[in-house]
Amino acid sequence: MTGTDVEVKGNRRRTVGIIGAILGVAAAGVAAGVATERYIVNRSKRGDDVYADEEFGVWDFDEELTVTTDDGVDLHVEIVDGPDGEPGKQQPTLVFVHGFCLDMGTFHFQRKALQGKHRMVFYDQPGHGRSGRLRKGEYTLDALGAGLRSVLQATAPTGPVILIGHSMGGMTIMALAEQVPELFESRVQAVVLISTSAGKLDQVNFGLPDVVAKFRRPLLPVVGIAGPISSGVVDRARRASTDLAWLLTRRYGFGTARPSPALVSYVEKMNTTTSTDVIARYLRTLYTHARLLVLGPLRRVPVLLICGDRDVLTPLTHTREIAAVLPEAELVVIDDGGHVVMLEHADEVNEAIEGFLKRVAAS
Repeated sequence: MTGTDVEVKGNRRRTVGIIGAILGVAAAGVAAGVATERYIVNRSKRGDDVYADEEFGVWDFDEELTVTTDDGVDLHVEIVDGPDGEPGKQQPTLVFVHGFCLDMGTFHFQRKALQGKHRMVFYDQPGHGRSGRLRKGEYTLDALGAGLRSVLQATAPTGPVILIGHSMGGMTIMALAEQVPELFESRVQAVVLISTSAGKLDQVNFGLPDVVAKFRRPLLPVVGIAGPISSGVVDRARRASTDLAWLLTRRYGFGTARPSPALVSYVEKMNTTTSTDVIARYLRTLYTHARLLVLGPLRRVPVLLICGDRDVLTPLTHTREIAAVLPEAELVVIDDGGHVVMLEHADEVNEAIEGFLKRVAAS
């Protein structure tokens, strides 16, 4: 064996040793990270929880149906009957439209508070909850607007309606207004927009430092391509990292320092139920959403805007931009409210909505 051979073997051993050390450190880091996550989650879940016994996702309904959209997606729809209207006066149907990575369960507390007082319609948007998925291509807000129109035709073909949208649900209502503005002259009686945006979502930093947030946009094409290929792997990883998912849900969904652990778990379950493939195929339409200049139809009806002052996903500044375009709109800011403010501060949001509905009825 030559001196060169001995040197090469020595280098290999050193390389293997370095790689082994790196892997060992990485493994220790992962283990420590998992242990830290579990410690934080367990500590967060200790103590009294006002919603510990709440049956989230369990509701009564009077009719269940499937509405198929123009692009072939089956939407799961539930109808809750209201009281008999006054003679000669038809009561409006309230139609609730949920946000991204959520489902109709987003309106859990509004459904409970308004049951028996109003006829209500709830549905899961494409790729969410119990609705079907798009077979190919990307999801678009234009298609979501058309899907809302299909739900209206199937569940409330005549009479007044009031549209209530959260986050992407609010954007869906904006898309409908752009497509069918005459609806807001004839049938849409009022609109409630909760924690939503009319555009510039690509500029939101999610509470991250700007130097980190600026890398999101160049990654969008990569995410879009990788979504269908790697979604199974990523989804398994998401299910395995439930503690991390719980912590991220608490960080980005809520504004209070110690939200209800049961409530965080409920939202986290909705988030992780939405597949990575669906998420990837929605990103482009959300980041390119720009409807601030086409909100004209909403000026024809009463509008209620609700947003938490600690929403990092659709910040309060976005709601204020909508209010500037709709100067007659009512604006309610919820202190310590995060993105799922209608769950986190249900009583305040319910009070705002019910008061608004009474004023609309009186006018």
